[in-house]
Amino acid sequence: MDREQEDMQFLGLFGIYLESFKIIFNFRRTFSKITLALILPLSLIFLAHIEVSEFILSKIIRTEHYRYRVREGTYRYAKLSDRLSSERAAFWLVNFAYFTFFLVFSLLSTSAVVYTVASIYTGRDVTFRKVMSVVPKVWKRLMVTFLCAFLAFFLYNVVAGLTIIVLLFIIILSFPTEYTDKIVLFFSFVIMILYAVGFVYMTLVWQLASVVSVLEDIKGFKAMIKSRNLIKGKMWIAMVIFFKLNLAMMGIQILFKSVVAERGTFGIAGRLGFGFLCVLMLFKVFLFGLVIQTVIYFVCKSYHHENIDKSSLSDHLEVYLGEYVPLKAKDVQLEQFEV
Repeated sequence: MDREQEDMQFLGLFGIYLESFKIIFNFRRTFSKITLALILPLSLIFLAHIEVSEFILSKIIRTEHYRYRVREGTYRYAKLSDRLSSERAAFWLVNFAYFTFFLVFSLLSTSAVVYTVASIYTGRDVTFRKVMSVVPKVWKRLMVTFLCAFLAFFLYNVVAGLTIIVLLFIIILSFPTEYTDKIVLFFSFVIMILYAVGFVYMTLVWQLASVVSVLEDIKGFKAMIKSRNLIKGKMWIAMVIFFKLNLAMMGIQILFKSVVAERGTFGIAGRLGFGFLCVLMLFKVFLFGLVIQTVIYFVCKSYHHENIDKSSLSDHLEVYLGEYVPLKAKDVQLEQFEV
């Protein structure tokens, strides 16, 4: 990353993409190893979950169909009910295992990529061995931030749900019956839009807070507050990048589900080819997204005129190589500079 930090505030959408691509290309050997060790398994877990879930769901639907045609109270009905219970238990067990492993590899991948990009920024010698020795220490900080973000999302959904219930109750009591359906439909649409905007905003704050947790001496809710302040002014760029990356992931997911998981018109060779293509595209999206996430952090710092002292940041990164001791605030001082 050869660009001066004060110049990074002027990076737009294309500039952020270009800077991220240059980082990956110039250090492709290190990023390739990180991808093989962490991001590739993350991609395989993501796609394998689609395949396994689709298989179990098809069995559940088939068993429910058979049971529906059998008279209740018979031996056959009891056997089908037991089988249905087992298949539903397997479905939830697979989902629990998926979210557990996906979370672990997601945090490990984020730790590795953020540390690598920050090391490149400070001009430190970065190797795959160093990165992997740091990851087990960094991801613990990310876990704290994730748990705080999870709690925030949970409360957000609770408040949104209660708001919808109260609003529907008021509409039903306040308006004539013949207008209720249209009014409910209108307000439901408005609430869905507002909910989606809030959800995206909280996701962006959480993603940037993950970078803050690695590169600064704060984590959890403090990191999320810091992230919320940093993202101001660059919100629209962050949103556009978020939608583009998620649109790419959605496209890969639809392609994999329709061709591979649902066993479309292609044969085994075709399904294997499309499966390989989906894995290839997905880990590239994951890697590119994590690098962009870190670049946006430096762009936001520059936009708010917070100059990160490279020597202090380098010292902060060096701590991860030894026994982890949190730095004092003065050790990672973020100085202000005038533009």
